[in-house]
Amino acid sequence: MSTLCSVIKFENLQDLRRLCHWGPIIALGVIAICSTMAMIDSVLWYWPLHTTGGSVNFIMLINWTVMILYNYFNAMFAGPGFVPRGWKPENPQDSMYLQYCKVCQAYKAPRSHHCRKCNRCVMKMDHHCPWINNCCGHQNHASFTLFLLLAPLGCTHAAFIFVMTMYTQLYNRLSFGWNTVKIDMSAARRDPPPIVPFGLAAFAATLFALGLALGTTIAVGMLFFIQIKIILRNKTSIESWIEEKAKDRIQYYQLDEVFVFPYDMGSKWKNLKQVFTWSGVPEGDGLEWPIREGCHQYSLTIEQLKQKADKRVRSVRYKVVEDYNGACCPLNRGVRTFFTSPCTEEPRIQLQKGELVLATRGLRYWLYGDKILDDSFIEEPSAAGSGPTMGTVEVCMCLPSADQH
Repeated sequence: MSTLCSVIKFENLQDLRRLCHWGPIIALGVIAICSTMAMIDSVLWYWPLHTTGGSVNFIMLINWTVMILYNYFNAMFAGPGFVPRGWKPENPQDSMYLQYCKVCQAYKAPRSHHCRKCNRCVMKMDHHCPWINNCCGHQNHASFTLFLLLAPLGCTHAAFIFVMTMYTQLYNRLSFGWNTVKIDMSAARRDPPPIVPFGLAAFAATLFALGLALGTTIAVGMLFFIQIKIILRNKTSIESWIEEKAKDRIQYYQLDEVFVFPYDMGSKWKNLKQVFTWSGVPEGDGLEWPIREGCHQYSLTIEQLKQKADKRVRSVRYKVVEDYNGACCPLNRGVRTFFTSPCTEEPRIQLQKGELVLATRGLRYWLYGDKILDDSFIEEPSAAGSGPTMGTVEVCMCLPSADQH
């Protein structure tokens, strides 16, 4: 039987620079702290050499750490897969259904989008994840999802060890008086003495690791459920957004049509096998995809072209009335604007009085849209991962700096 997981591949040494980013530094730091403290505390609570249960517990901890790190690095370094530069469909007539990326000098294959961070068109792009400093797409979707599954499981195990260690250590040090409860955090004499002294520093470190483990379990666990939900429908986050916009477009114009997502195989098991395989290599080449009966290979890209044309009609144009310096969290725009700053990696762009912007969506105090660089044309935004091409730049703008025009 072929290997169960794909091998981590380094295309060149420059891939190692992905580690020099706040996302991987924080993620690996949390993994290191939780794993190290769990192993130390398991020695205090359940010495692995005395019982079979202790040995199994310690081996499980090591197993969680290895599997988490393997899938994390595989998702980071294997990458999502990129559309080859200069790619075009085999049938030249099919190019009319596709969008052209001027950055990559190639047509965007079905389900692909341009990522501004990676500066490439990504196969079956789901999103750009700052925690792996790479895109989640066709080739690493399985590894990324497994990481999202294993991290909460490992952290749940570690949190249980932290709780049991603090409970047993504090229980051995409690002395009850009539009026007070005295807790002695010093290393008390015991027979046999503790292998690792559990003092105030160890207690504080364990409590801190417990907070990290619980926070990771909740946050990453929620991301896992989001990912597995769209995988069972054979979609990506971007495609779910496109489908919602398709329904909104049909309802807005009261059209007599129904948008059918072309890549849903009609069975959750079949959809799951599109991402997870025994070989670790996803099905397909990332350029052509199996479609459900009655759909067109380019049904989704045709819908994107319709939405692009619809955006030109329905978008609201604003004229900038005050200069905006492009600050991520502007202090001079009020407290509410500061605390409602979007938690996204879309760039904030400097705006000058008199410039025009095209708002495609927005929050109460912020707008997403395009800065109009040339009135002669308006290209698609990059909020869903497709980067700016000719006449516009996707921006996140502070709302007080523009008035409707």
